[in-house]
Amino acid sequence: MAVNVIMPRQGQSVETCIITQWHKSKGEKVEKGDLLFSYETDKAAFDEEAKQEGILLEIFYDEGDEVPVLENVAVIGQEGETVESSKNTEDADEQTTSGEKENASEDAQKQNILSEASPSASTADVSDKVDQKIKISPLARKIAGKLGISYNGIKGTGPKGRIIKWDVERAAEAAEKEEYRTSAQSQASWEEKQVKQDVASLGQTIKHTTGKYESTGDHRIEKISNLRKIIASKMHESLQNSAQLTHHLSADARQLLKIRKKYKQQVAENPSMINVTINDLVCYALVRALKKHPVMNAHFMGDSLKMFDSVNLGLAVDTERGLMVPALRNADEYNIEGLARRLKTIAADCRQGNIDPDLLLSEAAGFTVSNLGGYSIEMFTPVLNLPQTGILGVNTITYKPADTGDGTIGFIPHIGLSLTYDHRAVDGAPASAFLREVKISIETLEI
Repeated sequence: MAVNVIMPRQGQSVETCIITQWHKSKGEKVEKGDLLFSYETDKAAFDEEAKQEGILLEIFYDEGDEVPVLENVAVIGQEGETVESSKNTEDADEQTTSGEKENASEDAQKQNILSEASPSASTADVSDKVDQKIKISPLARKIAGKLGISYNGIKGTGPKGRIIKWDVERAAEAAEKEEYRTSAQSQASWEEKQVKQDVASLGQTIKHTTGKYESTGDHRIEKISNLRKIIASKMHESLQNSAQLTHHLSADARQLLKIRKKYKQQVAENPSMINVTINDLVCYALVRALKKHPVMNAHFMGDSLKMFDSVNLGLAVDTERGLMVPALRNADEYNIEGLARRLKTIAADCRQGNIDPDLLLSEAAGFTVSNLGGYSIEMFTPVLNLPQTGILGVNTITYKPADTGDGTIGFIPHIGLSLTYDHRAVDGAPASAFLREVKISIETLEI
């Protein structure tokens, strides 16, 4: 019997997913466990495997389509079976009135273009513009209609430049602020101006052809992933919409190294023991400091602060797909071994694409930690994960001259700490007091 392939729901906050690649074709034989298709949410990427063997009888969505969760995307069955009953009811309804909807959509597009065109513009010219193929997902088209947004001129961030739900929502938000350029012609003119400015500054000769920039020198152009585009947008939004300031100091790392040596010896003797790292120890000390400074374990809400009783700690994780920041909920309830084990688990889930998308929401954590010490970075400026009020950057361990006791000067290992905080929510003095608390917690850590 034919069985529907359903788009999974990856977290309660996820309403749609984008199909990025089909690994099987219509009519191809499928074994149980075979990789069927890959898809992305707005935060993570996943793979869907076949739940049974058979023939892939039908595929309802193409690569790049934005699909509602729990929607039928394909049918697996035996050769000769019908798939009519497997199609979604919503799809059937759309088919019965497809002609009416297409005509209405076309008329609306013509009206939009006519209102923007000069009085001398002919109906034929307008029809030519309307008939140009616009890559847009069905859901994005539906949302654009509800919001009254013309998708003419919207730059798609989906696969192959397809306009997706996120693009339409961003366009609607920008239109409210009178920042969105509705004219495709003015948008192209603006982009050309920016390119010319870049060319002048770089002293290169670049030719603009069919929407691509070609250099006279050797180069290659690689499309960035959807996740990379989202990360870029979030970073830009964070810097635009907050007052970020960073303080730096270092903490005596002798106690950290002493405890770390102890765990390394335990793992050497018993490989089944949890391998507690320097980052685990810093996070453990950080959680203790956050309990004493609730203003740093908070969200800035514009006219209020949302301060948390428990510590939901965000951990910046570098993956092949890009930076992810999952939240470890109730981090203050774990001992050091439990904390280390949970941090390793959520990091592995991110790298394998199995992380719960709800844990990737910036609102899921109250504070974030980002460790670049493994890259020998001595100081950096981490960017806030809004609406969180703070993020701690952990740097490499370096040796500095200091008093070792009785006036003797020696070289002591210090670990660098960089605290970025939202100055709208926290003043410099309490932020400095918190960073000093982290320093003391690290230097006096007892396990």
